[in-house]
Amino acid sequence: MANQWVFITLISLLPFICNSFSPENPTDRRILVLLDDFAIKTSHSIFFKSLQTRGFELDFKLADDPKITLQRYGQYLYGGLILFSPTIERFGGSLDLAAVLDFVDSGHDLIVAADVSASDLIRDIATECGVDFDEDPSAMVIDHTSNAVSDIEGDHTLIASDNFIQSDVILGSKKIEASSNFIDLSFLAPILFQGIGHSLNAANSLVLKVLSASPSAYSANPKSKLSNPPSLTGSSISLVSVVQARNNARILISGSLDMFSNRLFRSGVQKAGRSTKHEKSGNEQVVMELSKWVFHERGHLKAVDVRHHKVGETDEPAMYRINDDLEYSVEIYEWSGTSWEPYVVNDVQVQFSMMSPYVLKTLSTDQKGLYSTSFKVPDVYGVFQFKVDYQRLGYTTLSLSKQFLQKRRGSKEILPLFCMQNWNALNQALDQAVSSKDLQRIHEDGASALEMIHTMPLIMRVLSIRDLEACLLSKFIKILNIVGMDGVSH
Repeated sequence: MANQWVFITLISLLPFICNSFSPENPTDRRILVLLDDFAIKTSHSIFFKSLQTRGFELDFKLADDPKITLQRYGQYLYGGLILFSPTIERFGGSLDLAAVLDFVDSGHDLIVAADVSASDLIRDIATECGVDFDEDPSAMVIDHTSNAVSDIEGDHTLIASDNFIQSDVILGSKKIEASSNFIDLSFLAPILFQGIGHSLNAANSLVLKVLSASPSAYSANPKSKLSNPPSLTGSSISLVSVVQARNNARILISGSLDMFSNRLFRSGVQKAGRSTKHEKSGNEQVVMELSKWVFHERGHLKAVDVRHHKVGETDEPAMYRINDDLEYSVEIYEWSGTSWEPYVVNDVQVQFSMMSPYVLKTLSTDQKGLYSTSFKVPDVYGVFQFKVDYQRLGYTTLSLSKQFLQKRRGSKEILPLFCMQNWNALNQALDQAVSSKDLQRIHEDGASALEMIHTMPLIMRVLSIRDLEACLLSKFIKILNIVGMDGVSH
């Protein structure tokens, strides 16, 4: 009966596993969405509908639902997590701060949207991800010169920002612009933002500002007069930030839940001091493009078919000799959201290294995803690696390495490193061994040569070297004679 229950349980998990994962997709397509109120599902429906149209399966739950769980039987049920629950003080079920961080540490993706009512829990999650929201729980971003015209008589907390990060892979290659009442479309459509600002942790180099406030902005309580200088001012205020962790997990943090709303998606926008009026803000396009990046529909690289061999050959050798001519190649592709496409750049490099690089070569591309180069093996003995460590803003990191042995040209056996690097050191070691009282004692005690070899690891290593210089070989024979061996069989 117990086995039957286990079988039924496993069968019940199949829809979660089979429907959400495909070997063609770089990540799981199931996303857990936690809400403060189910009304957000309607007020932010354009955003959610876009994700579903692109093939994602959304699982909506209230943030305090007692049945919330990210994993079952050690397997994560989702590839992404969206927290549209800024006021939640404590998650339901098995979810807590540590579980969210473990989710990201396991390579999964996260979107966090806060607002002026952000709880300590949401603030703590943001802090762990490398950003710090204003400590004043009543503070909002205020801008008296870059506010939206619609807020001209208000408190200037509805700001229109167009200070975007310059990255096609994060924001897409199309200009963020909307239809205009004017012929000139050169201005980017600003983003409408109403919420709280944050700063980046200077110790975290992985955090990037995607959308910044203007130099005239500051963070304060809009309902009270300033008594002290604000802690966050100017362009140092980040409105939207992203993180790509070292394990390639991606995070989006916004200080405004309204930025994702249907209302701001559809709103027209005119920035104070500008004559251009856009019929539609840039919110929808920016949010959609950011979500494509966060959920690995863009900027996700994979490397396949890594090869190296001697020039003129096709088989990969176990080792190379000095001055061998070799070829190295790798294929690199980028996920487009629907298929793997050739990744074409001119800055991929391979290192031929032992502790430090001896050769550094930029790979040539055939414009179809294949990168290759050729070079001569340096005149250095040791254990080498081919290494590709490719890091580019907005793209997943490629870290490739392959180790092999390099040996001296013409030798029959690989030389131990201590011999290859310093013959003098070996010579001195043998001199000490010849005069060693331990060797004489071993002989007097009638110990066998095998016992002596185990006692002297150095001699055991020397036995495997056929091209030892004559002077060293004579000393070695003398050592063996001391313990009763007549010669060397090698």
